[in-house]
Amino acid sequence: MTPILEAKNLSLFYGQKQALFDVSFPFEEHAVTALIGPSGCGKSTLLRCMNRMNDLIPNCRIEGNLLFKGKDIRDCDAVSLRKDIGMVFQRPNPFPKSIYDNIAYGPKVHGIKNKNTLDEIVEECLKKAVLYDEVKDRLHESALGLSGGQQQRLCIARSLAVNPEVILMDEPCSALDPIATAKIENLIGDLQKEYTVLIVTHSMQQAARVSDITGFMYMGKLIEYGETPQMFSCPQNELTEKYITGRFG
Repeated sequence: MTPILEAKNLSLFYGQKQALFDVSFPFEEHAVTALIGPSGCGKSTLLRCMNRMNDLIPNCRIEGNLLFKGKDIRDCDAVSLRKDIGMVFQRPNPFPKSIYDNIAYGPKVHGIKNKNTLDEIVEECLKKAVLYDEVKDRLHESALGLSGGQQQRLCIARSLAVNPEVILMDEPCSALDPIATAKIENLIGDLQKEYTVLIVTHSMQQAARVSDITGFMYMGKLIEYGETPQMFSCPQNELTEKYITGRFG
């Protein structure tokens, strides 16, 4: 089966500085893939390649291939690609609009104007993000009044509103308390029934809890990649073992 996303000998440069080195691996459909590794190892850089966020950075250059459903992403329209491959950032970033308008914004941009249709999308996405019951009586109040954990689930709901196939999550729980983190982790498990999820996390415990597949990165290179239980119980690379057992550095 063709992976939904696949990196082939992917290297990335910021000017003369190389940040990714010859990275190759598949992202399987309807799996949760976690990228782990120390700060500055290239995890977020790789994630941002997936929907061409690095296009926005001056002097950024990519070599090799990154394929979405078999097609090089550089041959895809960037706006359409970001519709198919949504992103949730490290810190919640709701728009300074109502809860309703945060969700309805994307569909409106993509041409949906019918209010009944928008109402259905808002309700469905908030339910998928396990947020609807908490906010259904204040949909037209500012999203900035929500708690941090609620804001992050709102951002996830917002990414779902344009019907993506892949959801990228860059440290989605780093700014949240343990209760909010648990809700996001449970949500990730629910989302993989319909979506492919890629998550960058500093927490090896989180990677072990939520992911099917884990990739360990170090200094811009993919050191090891495989099924999460295998990776954590019997890593094949000495660097991976040192990182997982806390003997790294």
